[in-house]
Amino acid sequence: MEFTTFQKPTCIRPTSKLSLKADVFAKLLNELRSRDLPESMIESINQQVTLINAAGLDEKAFAKQLSKSQSLTLKKLEKELKIVPKNQYLTLGMSIGMAGLGIPLGVAFGISLGNSAFSAIGLPIGMAIGIAVGSAKDKKAASEGNQLDVVII
Repeated sequence: MEFTTFQKPTCIRPTSKLSLKADVFAKLLNELRSRDLPESMIESINQQVTLINAAGLDEKAFAKQLSKSQSLTLKKLEKELKIVPKNQYLTLGMSIGMAGLGIPLGVAFGISLGNSAFSAIGLPIGMAIGIAVGSAKDKKAASEGNQLDVVII
Protein backbone atom coordinates (compact mmCIF):
# COMPACT_ATOMS: atom_id res chain seq x y z
CA MET A 1 0.00 0.00 0.00
CA GLU A 2 1.25 3.46 -0.88
CA PHE A 3 1.33 6.50 1.39
CA THR A 4 -0.99 9.43 0.68
CA THR A 5 0.90 12.53 -0.44
CA PHE A 6 1.10 15.30 2.15
CA GLN A 7 0.32 18.70 0.66
CA LYS A 8 1.66 21.73 2.45
CA PRO A 9 -0.76 24.63 1.91
CA THR A 10 0.44 27.61 -0.07
CA CYS A 11 -1.24 30.08 2.33
CA ILE A 12 1.46 29.46 4.97
CA ARG A 13 4.41 31.84 5.06
CA PRO A 14 7.65 29.90 4.39
CA THR A 15 9.36 31.44 7.44
CA SER A 16 6.57 30.76 9.94
CA LYS A 17 6.64 28.30 12.79
CA LEU A 18 3.72 26.43 11.22
CA SER A 19 5.75 25.97 8.04
CA LEU A 20 8.56 24.46 10.11
CA LYS A 21 6.10 22.05 11.78
CA ALA A 22 4.72 21.05 8.38
CA ASP A 23 8.27 20.38 7.16
CA VAL A 24 8.93 18.17 10.19
CA PHE A 25 5.72 16.22 9.49
CA ALA A 26 6.76 15.79 5.85
CA LYS A 27 10.16 14.52 7.00
CA LEU A 28 8.41 12.10 9.38
CA LEU A 29 6.33 10.73 6.50
CA ASN A 30 9.43 10.33 4.31
CA GLU A 31 11.16 8.45 7.11
CA LEU A 32 8.12 6.17 7.52
CA ARG A 33 8.03 5.48 3.76
CA SER A 34 11.51 3.97 4.04
CA ARG A 35 10.36 1.48 6.69
CA ASP A 36 8.48 -1.75 6.31
CA LEU A 37 5.21 -0.96 8.10
CA PRO A 38 2.10 -3.14 8.37
CA GLU A 39 -0.85 -2.32 6.12
CA SER A 40 -3.01 -1.26 9.08
CA MET A 41 -0.41 1.32 10.15
CA ILE A 42 -0.07 2.73 6.64
CA GLU A 43 -3.85 2.97 6.40
CA SER A 44 -4.01 4.83 9.71
CA ILE A 45 -1.26 7.25 8.63
CA ASN A 46 -3.00 7.84 5.28
CA GLN A 47 -6.22 8.65 7.11
CA GLN A 48 -4.41 11.29 9.20
CA VAL A 49 -2.70 12.78 6.12
CA THR A 50 -6.06 13.00 4.36
CA LEU A 51 -7.50 14.89 7.34
CA ILE A 52 -4.57 17.33 7.29
CA ASN A 53 -4.85 17.87 3.54
CA ALA A 54 -8.58 18.56 3.90
CA ALA A 55 -7.91 21.26 6.52
CA GLY A 56 -5.29 22.98 4.32
CA LEU A 57 -7.24 26.05 3.24
CA ASP A 58 -7.60 27.60 6.68
CA GLU A 59 -4.31 28.23 8.49
CA LYS A 60 -5.78 27.82 11.98
CA ALA A 61 -7.61 24.59 11.12
CA PHE A 62 -4.48 23.28 9.39
CA ALA A 63 -2.31 23.97 12.45
CA LYS A 64 -4.77 22.26 14.79
CA GLN A 65 -5.20 19.21 12.56
CA LEU A 66 -1.45 18.94 11.93
CA SER A 67 -0.67 18.85 15.66
CA LYS A 68 -3.47 16.39 16.38
CA SER A 69 -2.61 14.03 13.52
CA GLN A 70 1.12 14.10 14.22
CA SER A 71 0.51 13.31 17.87
CA LEU A 72 -1.89 10.46 17.08
CA THR A 73 0.50 9.00 14.51
CA LEU A 74 3.47 9.09 16.88
CA LYS A 75 1.45 7.56 19.73
CA LYS A 76 0.26 4.74 17.51
CA LEU A 77 3.79 4.08 16.22
CA GLU A 78 5.14 3.93 19.76
CA LYS A 79 2.32 1.79 21.10
CA GLU A 80 2.11 -0.77 18.32
CA LEU A 81 5.59 -0.88 16.79
CA LYS A 82 7.80 0.64 19.53
CA ILE A 83 9.10 3.21 17.02
CA VAL A 84 9.94 6.63 18.48
CA PRO A 85 11.44 9.88 17.14
CA LYS A 86 14.88 11.10 18.21
CA ASN A 87 15.14 12.41 21.78
CA GLN A 88 11.71 11.03 22.73
CA TYR A 89 12.95 9.32 25.87
CA LEU A 90 15.40 12.13 26.69
CA THR A 91 12.58 14.67 26.79
CA LEU A 92 10.31 12.35 28.73
CA GLY A 93 13.06 11.39 31.19
CA MET A 94 13.99 15.00 31.82
CA SER A 95 10.38 15.95 32.55
CA ILE A 96 9.75 13.00 34.83
CA GLY A 97 13.13 13.45 36.53
CA MET A 98 12.42 17.07 37.37
CA ALA A 99 8.83 16.57 38.48
CA GLY A 100 8.93 13.10 40.01
CA LEU A 101 12.39 13.07 41.51
CA GLY A 102 13.69 16.64 41.63
CA ILE A 103 10.85 18.28 43.52
CA PRO A 104 10.68 15.64 46.29
CA LEU A 105 14.49 15.71 46.61
CA GLY A 106 14.43 19.49 46.84
CA VAL A 107 11.74 19.45 49.50
CA ALA A 108 13.75 16.88 51.46
CA PHE A 109 16.87 19.07 51.24
CA GLY A 110 14.91 22.14 52.27
CA ILE A 111 13.37 20.42 55.30
CA SER A 112 16.57 18.68 56.41
CA LEU A 113 18.65 21.86 56.18
CA GLY A 114 15.91 23.98 57.73
CA ASN A 115 15.90 26.48 54.87
CA SER A 116 13.36 26.40 52.08
CA ALA A 117 15.82 28.12 49.73
CA PHE A 118 17.57 24.76 49.31
CA SER A 119 14.44 23.20 47.84
CA ALA A 120 15.52 24.32 44.36
CA ILE A 121 18.61 22.09 44.54
CA GLY A 122 16.53 19.02 43.70
CA LEU A 123 15.45 20.19 40.24
CA PRO A 124 18.86 20.03 38.53
CA ILE A 125 19.61 16.72 40.25
CA GLY A 126 16.34 15.23 39.02
CA MET A 127 16.91 16.70 35.58
CA ALA A 128 20.40 15.17 35.35
CA ILE A 129 19.14 11.74 36.40
CA GLY A 130 16.22 11.97 33.95
CA ILE A 131 18.52 12.99 31.09
CA ALA A 132 20.88 10.10 31.85
CA VAL A 133 18.07 7.53 31.91
CA GLY A 134 16.33 9.03 28.86
CA SER A 135 19.47 9.18 26.73
CA ALA A 136 20.26 5.57 27.62
CA LYS A 137 16.80 4.53 26.45
CA ASP A 138 17.22 6.58 23.26
CA LYS A 139 20.54 4.85 22.54
CA LYS A 140 18.89 1.47 23.09
CA ALA A 141 16.03 2.36 20.72
CA ALA A 142 18.54 3.53 18.11
CA SER A 143 20.62 0.35 18.38
CA GLU A 144 17.48 -1.78 17.94
CA GLY A 145 16.49 0.23 14.86
CA ASN A 146 13.34 1.60 16.52
CA GLN A 147 14.28 5.27 16.31
CA LEU A 148 13.20 7.61 13.54
CA ASP A 149 15.67 10.13 12.14
CA VAL A 150 13.30 13.00 12.98
CA VAL A 151 13.32 15.44 15.90
CA ILE A 152 9.78 16.51 16.73
CA ILE A 153 9.35 20.19 17.64
